Amino acid sequence: MNQLSAMRMFAKVAESLSFANAAKELHVSTAMVTRGVATLEAHLNVQLLNRTTRTVSLTDAGLEYWQGCKEVLDLLDTLEASVCSATRESAGSLKVAAHDSFVAAGLSEVMAEYRAEEPRVNFDLTVFESTQELAVNNYDVCFAAERRLRDSKLVCRPLAQLRDVIVAAPKYLARRGAPRVPTDLSDHDVLVCSDVTVRSWEFCDAYGSHRVPLRPIFCSSSLIALVKAAQAGIGIARLPASLVDTPMRDGTLVPLLQAFELENNERTLWMLYSGHRYMTPRVRRFVDFAAARCRRDRPPRRGFEPVLAAPADDALRVGIGGV
Repeated sequence: MNQLSAMRMFAKVAESLSFANAAKELHVSTAMVTRGVATLEAHLNVQLLNRTTRTVSLTDAGLEYWQGCKEVLDLLDTLEASVCSATRESAGSLKVAAHDSFVAAGLSEVMAEYRAEEPRVNFDLTVFESTQELAVNNYDVCFAAERRLRDSKLVCRPLAQLRDVIVAAPKYLARRGAPRVPTDLSDHDVLVCSDVTVRSWEFCDAYGSHRVPLRPIFCSSSLIALVKAAQAGIGIARLPASLVDTPMRDGTLVPLLQAFELENNERTLWMLYSGHRYMTPRVRRFVDFAAARCRRDRPPRRGFEPVLAAPADDALRVGIGGV
């Protein structure tokens, strides 16, 4: 028995003292209302209504139960109205998770522009270094920079292509000299991401591909830590160009080996979110805003070249794999 539905039927009959009028208000048949009230009486093991061929009246138990029903149903209607009103408004808190490289390179601008349009929205931001330890389902929106994706029930929209660049600080180059060709890297101190198992970089030019074995002297799962270590002159690092755009502009990092193309050089910035039909307008508006921002006509930045974000219907249902 659907007790809530039966309570609504009984309450309508009690108000109008008519099964036919109650059925009309509820947009159901009179027979359905009759069965619903009878089922409720059987469940309670008490008679709620006196019925004759011409009249309907409340019993003493029915009057008491009706008064209680009205309180419960009024409270439920108020609760539902409050929830529906809240979900229609772009207000409240958005739980966002983002890879540290995107936090440093562009997320703050996205959130600032969105807050200018929707000042009643607050952000609860979690920064992660590796998606392997992140439960993306715990967040409204997740931004991940990945080369590979695994199957999942999440919707994922591509926002941008990120490209790597080889960099070092002037102080390191003054001490050790700059590599002129990729094979020179074997004699240099190299900084690598600790969640990458490969200890070599592969380049290609007009003469083919060159796999260069590395000598890592500094490992970290944090790209921000690698940037700081490179700026301190510890060694040569391979980093997303969007992350080191400012250090390269101000001269604290210098791009190297630009005449050679890095293999496996691209990763995609993905926006992951739940695709179920009950997603709140607050989340949907932010998802659409972030995607639209990457469709703007603007000169591409080095290493952070926007691509057309996929429409919601065309977005991939994917998950996250290794960086």
